[in-house]
Amino acid sequence: MKKFLSLLLVMLMALSLAACGGNDGKQPAGDPPQQPTPAPAPADDNQEPAPADGMDALIEAARAEGELVVYGSCEEEYLAAACEHFQELYGITTTYQRLSTGEVQAKIEEENGNPSADVWFGGTTDPYNVVAAEGLLEPYAAENASHLLDAQYRDADGNWYGIYKGILGFMVNRDELARMNLEAPQDWQDLLDPRYQGLIWLSNYNTAGTAKLVINTMIQKYGHDEGIQYLVDLDKNIEVYTKSGSGPSKNVGTGECVIGIGFLHDGITQIVDNGYENIELVIPSSGTSFEVGATAIFKGAAHPNAARLWIEYALSPECVELADDYGSYQFLVIDNAQQPSQAADFGLDPNNVMKYDFEDAKNNITKYIDEVMTALGSAADDRFQTE
Repeated sequence: MKKFLSLLLVMLMALSLAACGGNDGKQPAGDPPQQPTPAPAPADDNQEPAPADGMDALIEAARAEGELVVYGSCEEEYLAAACEHFQELYGITTTYQRLSTGEVQAKIEEENGNPSADVWFGGTTDPYNVVAAEGLLEPYAAENASHLLDAQYRDADGNWYGIYKGILGFMVNRDELARMNLEAPQDWQDLLDPRYQGLIWLSNYNTAGTAKLVINTMIQKYGHDEGIQYLVDLDKNIEVYTKSGSGPSKNVGTGECVIGIGFLHDGITQIVDNGYENIELVIPSSGTSFEVGATAIFKGAAHPNAARLWIEYALSPECVELADDYGSYQFLVIDNAQQPSQAADFGLDPNNVMKYDFEDAKNNITKYIDEVMTALGSAADDRFQTE
């Protein structure tokens, strides 16, 4: 059934992209959300099941609203497939827009309780926690949250729920390093070696949840002052700060970026789906941290029942198992979903990570970003990409 569904989704996506005039994932933040080709409400016995039993009333109420708007911070192929599938299952017109977590955070803060979207899908939880603390997410007691593997994969107040887990590390172009007669860095401190000057890419602390996680990781690993100083020292070797967290990974295979800092599942995508076998994945030897990719409802959502139904759907195998069909190879965090084989094939272990203090990150990340940017000063201004 999964492979049949995948073929069906590919056909639907092709029709959707044709109707939307195509999309290369680089549309500006102000562009309108994309709308998949409308699909009728499910009516036959071969239709995929609802994400949980006993939710007929919620499904009926969501269908009565008839629409859902999604902001997605996962990769666009997965976002599009998930939205197509939701629309097909329930006959609810589903539009979506791919934005970095920082962009979503900025939009939701500016709209201040009158959001232009209903739900958020994908992207690391640090920005989710910021807007949750500002009262801009709507708590919801999700029935399917009973399948989450651990309490760390949910907000204690129901503001967000985890859908996947990604490991932070390095992606290197082994051919370029060999040409320069350089060894691949094996740990965080190695990145400070002057031999790597101009070879490293990281994402923008202001726009990317990945970069926010890097800040929290360094502060938790080395202490506050030492962590800030580490990032100042690292800046001396960084060539580009990309807008999106996956930006470095997309440039390693071509050699434009020689060493990229980011989530290793993005590197797997470049190897498996795009054929860049010159990429090597490095798990930092002294330990690394991880993201929890999440989903949430925006406070004041125009389609609250459709939004609640989305959360149930996002916490179901029908949604999360689409990920590896569309180039997203994160570890899944619900107990009734089949894990993608690719992450384990490349030696990644979801449990081989440092203990991450979510509360410290939640309470202090905004302050930490300000401190890092102040410490960097004007030297880094022209390398921080926002487009």
